[in-house]
Amino acid sequence: MFIAQHLDRSAWIFLAILAVVAAVVPAMNLLAAPGSTFHLPTYAVSLIGKYMTYALLALSVDLIWGYCGILSLGHGAFFALGGYAMGMYLMRQIGDRGVYANPELPDFMVFLNWQELPWYWYGFDWFPFAILMVLLVPGLLAFVFGWLAFRSRVTGVYFSIITQAMTYALLLAFFRNDMGFGGNNGLTDFKDILGFNIQAPTTRSALLAASALALAIGFVICRVVTGSKLGKVLVAIRDAENRTRFLGYRVEHYKLFVFVLSAMMAGVAGALYVPQVGIINPGEFAPANSIEIVIWVAVGGRGTLIGAALGAVLVNYAKTYFTAALPDIWLFALGGLFIAVTLFLPKGILGTAQSWWNQEQKQDLKTTNQKEIDQPPTLDGEIGEKA
Repeated sequence: MFIAQHLDRSAWIFLAILAVVAAVVPAMNLLAAPGSTFHLPTYAVSLIGKYMTYALLALSVDLIWGYCGILSLGHGAFFALGGYAMGMYLMRQIGDRGVYANPELPDFMVFLNWQELPWYWYGFDWFPFAILMVLLVPGLLAFVFGWLAFRSRVTGVYFSIITQAMTYALLLAFFRNDMGFGGNNGLTDFKDILGFNIQAPTTRSALLAASALALAIGFVICRVVTGSKLGKVLVAIRDAENRTRFLGYRVEHYKLFVFVLSAMMAGVAGALYVPQVGIINPGEFAPANSIEIVIWVAVGGRGTLIGAALGAVLVNYAKTYFTAALPDIWLFALGGLFIAVTLFLPKGILGTAQSWWNQEQKQDLKTTNQKEIDQPPTLDGEIGEKA
């Protein structure tokens, strides 16, 4: 099978772990009694689901940074746009159950004296349209932005800076009340998704399973891309862009394709994130969020895919733990973790582990070859010939 040939043993193990999490976590929440040792509270299910969306977001960054050398410091913008598309659908599902009981306008629009629904809100009461926008809006922005940047051969730190400028501009725009996206407060107070109560434990478990499925699909897509001839060209662009261009490859086309694909993956992550946390606001566009995503990838291991997902989960778990255990100094503890990884694990957790494993394998092979060289020849063959 075409897909299977791009999946090695580590990939199958990763997919198996996702399948186990998608099955076991909901079972521990829904089937185990509340007083049982194996019971998992609903808030923990939502927390794990949120980690899954972060892992998918980290995959999208690792795809372009680890394999194509494109360091984007604005991927939080694509994540937020996907989240806003899903948030608009969820707001339309509230109907007349809002504070102002307006069947058409969300509460914040009634509060701001909007008289009618803006045209760009049309269609978001239909779930397939919302899903289309989750993919189309981040993808279209990435296409326009990437086409202009790559066509002008903007690379390196300059590309990183303009992606930061892009997400900061969107931050300022979405803060405005007249944009029609809730201003500073954003979109919240969601009720239903696909007709199901968004606060119900069954819905939370379904969202976690959907996040695990999306992460698995995103991982497989990344593996297929990086394991194909396209992936080899991407690595060549990362390592020697000018030489790859001189060989006749249209470098800007390859970079644009992978950048748009990465943005769409980030949009899906944002769409799954919003119903699990219950809010989306302009703070998601903050440039610091995009920088933090890059840190996840660096901690886990750039150019490993699995390491990027692992880094997202570990860093965010550490963030959750430190905010509860060390509320006064959690930022310093988290900063110390990043510094320690940079100093002692420069290739990231998984990248360093793979490097150690390869060194051990080479050392074992070298030892085996040396033993074969040092071993004196036996006379069994000569005796057999004489006989």
